[in-house]
Amino acid sequence: MAEMNSNLDIRDINSDEFKELGSIMVNAYESLEGFPTPIEQPEYYQMLENIGSFTAKPNTRVLVALSSEAKVLGGVVYFSDMSQYGSGGSATKEKNASGIRLLAVSTEVHGAGVGKALTQACIDLARQSGNDQVILHTTEVMLVAWGMYQRLGFKRSPDLDFKQGELSVYGFRYNLES
Repeated sequence: MAEMNSNLDIRDINSDEFKELGSIMVNAYESLEGFPTPIEQPEYYQMLENIGSFTAKPNTRVLVALSSEAKVLGGVVYFSDMSQYGSGGSATKEKNASGIRLLAVSTEVHGAGVGKALTQACIDLARQSGNDQVILHTTEVMLVAWGMYQRLGFKRSPDLDFKQGELSVYGFRYNLES
């Protein structure tokens, strides 16, 4: 993918970056106050740690954000077909939709626009795929991400909400037709 700006490059992950991004993902989610811990949801954290396994799914890409020194700063999983999305609720039945899951940014660069750049890259991919909308989920403890998604134009979509154990997970949509 093209460079987002002079300091940040967004592209598909390489296999030698799987472990590094997995560590960033685990650290990001584990540090969220009020989010289930690895002891409470071990399967979820195992999925984060093994984020590279998503590259084997059809119509699925794992994108990474890299510094100008090629250091992995964060990543996200992009789905051009919601059947691969793998969440609870009704999202996997959505047609003409792309999905974003598991966005995480290194704590070293929080607030530097890495999450926004990764999200925008997914919106751009969804447009290129010809889909009508982008779907994602977040939680109340992910307030920074929640606000960023709304500033980018995502709208709450309660029909996509579900529970992950005791955790309420909230759906959002971004309409690409506007």
